[in-house]
Amino acid sequence: MTKALLPSARQLPLCALALAALVGLSGCNKTSLGDITGSIGRSSTTLPSDEGELRRFAEDWGRRYDRNPKDKTTALTYAKALQALDQNTQAVAVLQGLAITYPDDMKVLGAYGKALADAGNVQQAAEVLRKAHTPERPDWSILSAQGSLADRLGDHAAARGYYEDALKIRPNEPSVLSNLGLSYALAKDLPHAEETLRLAASQPTADMRVRQNLALVLALQGKFPEAEEWSRRDLPPIDAAQNVASIRQMISQSDTWRDIQTAPKRNGARKCCAPEGARSL
Repeated sequence: MTKALLPSARQLPLCALALAALVGLSGCNKTSLGDITGSIGRSSTTLPSDEGELRRFAEDWGRRYDRNPKDKTTALTYAKALQALDQNTQAVAVLQGLAITYPDDMKVLGAYGKALADAGNVQQAAEVLRKAHTPERPDWSILSAQGSLADRLGDHAAARGYYEDALKIRPNEPSVLSNLGLSYALAKDLPHAEETLRLAASQPTADMRVRQNLALVLALQGKFPEAEEWSRRDLPPIDAAQNVASIRQMISQSDTWRDIQTAPKRNGARKCCAPEGARSL
């Protein structure tokens, strides 16, 4: 989900399209954790793509929320719109109140935990998300969110465990596979990252973010022509070339990215990543 002034995809540098697992590495903009794991409230309401319409949408739902702040659908939809406008602090406040009213509602806790993560409250988000589902009834989107939080905290092995558990429930889900691929990249295992992201991008429901994350990992391996080719699937040729150029610059300016890029290749590692029985495309 695009942030702030909602620029079109062609206006975004590729690094701004990297998912939340990569937050904190160089200057990439943070994307919503809800974007990776499903909408924060999993509401059926579709947000407008136009910035002006989105602001009017948020104002309308804000008035509804003021009239009845304890209504779950209203609060979840309003919070979703606030996050789309990069108003994460306000979204957290809305969902915190809802969580106080419905302390045992898993859907509410899941939305609240993801909003906390988007606002940068990683430790609190992890605590809330642990309560947002149960071992008896695990939620793949919450597991994926927990994986993203573990990646932010630097525990990539734990993160991959969450993603793999999510894939057992939702085989070949491209958003989870994309997170898993980026987790491999953070662990400096770029061959596995590429393999996993190729599988993610091959899924029929894969979106632009997944393909651009594959382009990012390809570029980190020096495969710039192929990275540009993947970027062109969603962007005009000029913008695709600019995206790849922005990655080159990003790598050159960041010790962390250069460290990932120059890590030794890992031979003999296990094949990625979908759980047994899932269909690889």
